[in-house]
Amino acid sequence: MTADDTRRQKERSPDAASAQEGELAEVCARFADLCQYFSQQNMDLPAHIVDEVRSVSKLAVADRVARMKRLNRELMEYLHVAGPGPQIRQ
Repeated sequence: MTADDTRRQKERSPDAASAQEGELAEVCARFADLCQYFSQQNMDLPAHIVDEVRSVSKLAVADRVARMKRLNRELMEYLHVAGPGPQIRQ
C-alpha cells in the first residue's frame, strides 16, 4: 500500500471526532423528538433538565453525548411517571 492509498483510506473512514459528532447529532435529535412530544401533550419539561441543557454547549463533545443521553433517559422516566393519563380512543 502506498502513502497515497493510506491517505485516501483515512479520508474515507470517519475519525473519532466525526463519529462522536454523529452520535451527538443522534442524541440531540432524540431530545428534540422528546421535546416535540412534550409540546404536543401540553407538558412542561422539568426545570432541572432545561437548566442542564443550557450548559451542555460548554462541554466537550464526548461529555455532551453522555449528558444528552442521560437527559433523554431522565425525560423518558419522567414521562413514565408523570405522563398523560390513559387516552380514550374515539
